[in-house]
Amino acid sequence: MSDAYRDGLAVRREVMGESFVAAALENSTGTDSEALQRHVTEHVWDAVWNRPGLDRRSRSLLNIGMLIALRAEQELGGHIRGALTNGLTREEIVESVVHASGYCGAPAALAAMRVVQRVLDEELGPLE
Repeated sequence: MSDAYRDGLAVRREVMGESFVAAALENSTGTDSEALQRHVTEHVWDAVWNRPGLDRRSRSLLNIGMLIALRAEQELGGHIRGALTNGLTREEIVESVVHASGYCGAPAALAAMRVVQRVLDEELGPLE
């Protein structure tokens, strides 16, 4: 195990949660996807997330906007949980989706909000 993989794995677990990371790695073990999981862990979770200059909270906020723009709803749910872990509030997450609607369009924001709403309800309970 390289230092980059070990360090990236630590950040990935801290942000995304142990069960999320374990499932991602387990689902790829022995498949063609295993190489990509290693690459992402070393080059995104270590080389990018461990750079100085932005805290994890800021990185999570950026990820939300980028994933909305990319219409990457499958990845968005995990990163919403990570954003909560990194200190973003429910209001800030919702506002980031509203903000993205102006730049990414209503269809992207509406698709993202379905994911965000599901995760917020699961993690924080329904809005009172």
